[in-house]
Amino acid sequence: MKHVATSDRNAYDRCIFHLFDPEGRFLLILGLGVYPNLGVIDAYATLRIGDTLHAVRASDALSDETRMDMRVGPLKILVERPLKDFILTCAADPDDPDGLSYEINWSADFPALWEPHHTQRKGARLTLEGKRFVQAGRCDGWLRIGGREIRLSDWTGTRDRSWGVRPVPGEEGGRLAQEYPTEGFHWIWAPVRFDDRFLMVITQEDADGYRTLNDATVVREGHRDRQLGWPQTDITYRPGTRHPERAVIHLMDPVDRKPLDVGVEILASSPLAVGAGYPPADDWQHGTWRGHDWCERRTYDLADPTAHPRAAYGVIDHAARFTLDGQVGYGIFEHGSFGRHDPSGFTGFDSVAPASERS
Repeated sequence: MKHVATSDRNAYDRCIFHLFDPEGRFLLILGLGVYPNLGVIDAYATLRIGDTLHAVRASDALSDETRMDMRVGPLKILVERPLKDFILTCAADPDDPDGLSYEINWSADFPALWEPHHTQRKGARLTLEGKRFVQAGRCDGWLRIGGREIRLSDWTGTRDRSWGVRPVPGEEGGRLAQEYPTEGFHWIWAPVRFDDRFLMVITQEDADGYRTLNDATVVREGHRDRQLGWPQTDITYRPGTRHPERAVIHLMDPVDRKPLDVGVEILASSPLAVGAGYPPADDWQHGTWRGHDWCERRTYDLADPTAHPRAAYGVIDHAARFTLDGQVGYGIFEHGSFGRHDPSGFTGFDSVAPASERS
């Protein structure tokens, strides 16, 4: 939109795509956003292979002439058929032909699903109001990195599109930030593609476990969406961290009251605060003005978590294998847990899981 219905500097419209293979050897995350009241458009792509994260980020001025063209620097998203087919492109760097490039067809397997209306406040001020939909599909095409070409075969793809108001760096917190500090945050966002259904689970909880966002819905072609109750998740964390290794999501079929347990096995992980521009990234964040035609390519070593200490205080996307009713599916287990969280037994920002911890 050229003119949005608010003068809030934090107005945004953004999408994210996740693509990965069944073994979790490759995890590609990419997205694009516009910030109409800041006049900025930016995009990013990160690819994790082993312990190396390859990142491409680009930013530019949002102009009336190019508003409908989802392209920033080498990164482009083309809508071939709305809600059906997309072409995702990262052009090669002429100065570094071994850098990341790709051309990928993303095709939906299931209809898009509305997510719950998402709001957050500090005191009386509305700081976040977002509307989202989510979708799952499959991918084919190629990507190149380090002189190697990788053909996509049987890769899972998920995507999310959201818009509204969401904090952008640069705003002074003032009295409300001082008097309403964040005590704790616990988040799960899990879109999962099975052969015959698409499952979406989302929860957000405050420090005391009060739930501010909650949904579990299964989508099947030709069927009405079915709600699966109030999800509860048991997470097994890596000792001494809040990094999930596996989990069980407990759901309930509303018709026969049959419990439904979804198993989660983590395959690969990518912290959104490293490379992808999500807070609390310390080198680049979405919506920040970097001047005209800004583009940067970087690599990060993820083998040593202490090299990126702020990543643990942001959301981390985990490519995962899911099981339900004897079926195997693939999707994203996006998780963020920092500060106090009473249901997990975490007492503060420095609290982590002991060897026997389950939350």
